[in-house]
Amino acid sequence: MKTLIYFQNEDALKNSGIGRAMSHQLKALNYAGVEAVVDPKGEYDIAHINTYFGKSQRLLKKAKKKGIPVIVHGHSTFEDFRNSFKIWQLIEPYYDGCLKKMYKGADMIIAPTPYARDLIKSYGFCQNVIAVSNGINMEDYKQDEAAQAKFRETFGVKEGEKFVMGVGFPFERKGLIDFIEVARRFPDIKFFWFGYLQRILTNEKIIRAIKKKPDNVIMAGYQKGDVIHGAYQLATCLFFPSFEETEGIVVLEALASRCPLVVRDIGVYEGWVKDGYDGHLCKNNDEFAAAIQELLDHGEKKEILDNGYQVASDRDLSKIGDQLKAAYEKLLLEKKGN
Repeated sequence: MKTLIYFQNEDALKNSGIGRAMSHQLKALNYAGVEAVVDPKGEYDIAHINTYFGKSQRLLKKAKKKGIPVIVHGHSTFEDFRNSFKIWQLIEPYYDGCLKKMYKGADMIIAPTPYARDLIKSYGFCQNVIAVSNGINMEDYKQDEAAQAKFRETFGVKEGEKFVMGVGFPFERKGLIDFIEVARRFPDIKFFWFGYLQRILTNEKIIRAIKKKPDNVIMAGYQKGDVIHGAYQLATCLFFPSFEETEGIVVLEALASRCPLVVRDIGVYEGWVKDGYDGHLCKNNDEFAAAIQELLDHGEKKEILDNGYQVASDRDLSKIGDQLKAAYEKLLLEKKGN
């Protein structure tokens, strides 16, 4: 069995969650012993397409003409495009149309969580939708004193200094405005937001919020490798007040790093992030501030960190590879039967 893993314009996506999904899928399939190729001009038994625009649509049609089963990955929904890029309202009809074409043409859709699976099924384009996490390579997030030192050196953080972190594109949907407003209540604590978006793509609400942010909010830009790994390992918590996600890879990264988790109580976390068990689910800024203050004062309980680490471990790429392989085999059998 040979699988095509396809990402259109992969260089432009490399700093996003979808971009990281490519390396995750390739590593996961390698663990499972599934041969994967990335060149659509080659030979393959299944096309696993992760993007939705022109080239992806043409590849879907070409594969279907050849009788090759097509899986479309459900990274995106109509809901999670809202309140993202500047003028998203103008782009939305085109974006929604691309999603519809890809999901309607798929023989199977793989969504990263049961929440995303059920949301995509509700659109009615394809009922063969399953949930498989995007996964995480646990080895990348083991405790590393050199990475911690690199973070402290890069941002001038003293040893033992408490700080809060957030990660993601500076979108309104990601909750950056609430992140800034909560940080305003803690003037003596640094709040780092890791993520970058060109100004031309950033909506005006976010630009104004950043312009008026308090001095303790540091817009740290896009960081990778030791710097971001060190931040996860040292932070008082990951504060991620996003309003909509299909999974939230940063949540898995925090859990794998044994970093306390403070997130908004939204549907995507149902069944795997549980308040007081492996993280803290909050409904508004008052609850966010209370949870962060508690962590600043007392730290996180070991059992909560252990529970969160186990949640991430259950999504290690070695296990995700087997789940992807099973999905491929299931689809090939279905197509053969038909």
